Amino acid sequence: MFDLLRKHILKRIDLTKAEFQQCTTYFIPKRVRKHRYLLESGDVSRYAAFVVKGCLRSYTIDQAGEEHIAQFAIEDWWIGDPYSYFENQPSVYSIDAFEDSELLLLDRASMEKLCLAIPKFERFFRLLLQANFIASQRRIMQSLSATAEERYLQFLKNYPAIFSRVPQKQIASYLGITPQSLSRIRRHLSKHA
Repeated sequence: MFDLLRKHILKRIDLTKAEFQQCTTYFIPKRVRKHRYLLESGDVSRYAAFVVKGCLRSYTIDQAGEEHIAQFAIEDWWIGDPYSYFENQPSVYSIDAFEDSELLLLDRASMEKLCLAIPKFERFFRLLLQANFIASQRRIMQSLSATAEERYLQFLKNYPAIFSRVPQKQIASYLGITPQSLSRIRRHLSKHA
């Protein structure tokens, strides 16, 4: 279960085998069945979750009952609510599984202990947060300035593995468009391919 985490970490920092073995003691393995929650809106996010297997989504539901997907997460990705996790505040997001999923959970206290025990992890987590910040900024700019078709094409380019694993309705929600609009875009693109 820890092989993927090891590869993920080694892309960002160097660790000895002993350091990695020590690192694994801070994580909690967890299985989340399809359609079950990892986090429900209103609860405090206690864990950052590394996805070993499966597919999850983070989303909100507005007052009209519409879902707005903030993030998908598949193997080798992290998912959680950083604001709730770091500030100990109720989350506005719910996180649930599209597929039976295997996760490695890291609570806040364990993250702090890990960084104290192996200081290299300060850099590791900084790099993760930096990448998350950049991706968030790009997504905001794209939602403000790109057409729905451009957002869809960018999604296909950036996340081809997700496209085949989640329903089109969920992709439309992530893109901020209706499923009907997504169908029109797909028909238009297939005619001009």
